[in-house]
Amino acid sequence: MIALSNVCKSYDAGGTDAVHDVSLKVPKGSLLVLLGGSGCGKTTTLKMINRLIEPTGGRIEIEGRDVRSLDAVELRRGIGYVFQGIGLFPHMTVAGNVAVVPRLLGWSAERIGTRVDELLDLVRLPPAEYRDRFPRQLSGGQQQRIGFARALAVGARVMLLDEPFGALDPITRDELRDEFLSLRKRLGLTAVMVTHDITEALLSADQIAVMNAGRLLRVGTPRELVANPGDPFVASLLAAPRRHADRLDALLNDTNKRGTP
Repeated sequence: MIALSNVCKSYDAGGTDAVHDVSLKVPKGSLLVLLGGSGCGKTTTLKMINRLIEPTGGRIEIEGRDVRSLDAVELRRGIGYVFQGIGLFPHMTVAGNVAVVPRLLGWSAERIGTRVDELLDLVRLPPAEYRDRFPRQLSGGQQQRIGFARALAVGARVMLLDEPFGALDPITRDELRDEFLSLRKRLGLTAVMVTHDITEALLSADQIAVMNAGRLLRVGTPRELVANPGDPFVASLLAAPRRHADRLDALLNDTNKRGTP
């Protein structure tokens, strides 16, 4: 479905590569998580898929078609894109925000209205209650749900997500992530998600691609990477959730021994 072959990106005319020789395949209907620290190249890699950033070298294909052979605007309209800042237009209602791309495509008012209501139901925001609200009247989680609805407005089968849950509180983050994963599977979406949260990557991904300093270090399922990190940097990343789990187990065991206060 999505294939990157020897993709590079340089911002200084080839002096250094922000992304160097990255090759990846994302099978249809699967979720690949790009994992790594700040500045490792994961967001640049994501944005090259829909040509928000143009690659310096290599090839990117979606369903066998080189993205550089397609009109960039048309390409982006066919790919759902969700990011941490949400980016809702504050002067537009919820319905107006969801309908942005359908309007650009010249859909009729009746078709747009029907689609908006379908999508609000899909993201569990009853249309009669939410369609006429403005972003300022929504919680962070509700705004991100609208972001998902907008990304799905024209029936995209590919979705790109850049730290989509990073600005949310932990409870809302977990709830919305689980809802998105369920929705993605139900719709059969092919998705690429960027995160620096190791636990989120392990709990969400079909495959994880670990990046560092612009290079792809390791690709595998969560189970494969936990069993065999295959690289010292990957091993150090995966050690963190293990330490957290061990500390939590120790705390719970200690609490059980002492009894509930």
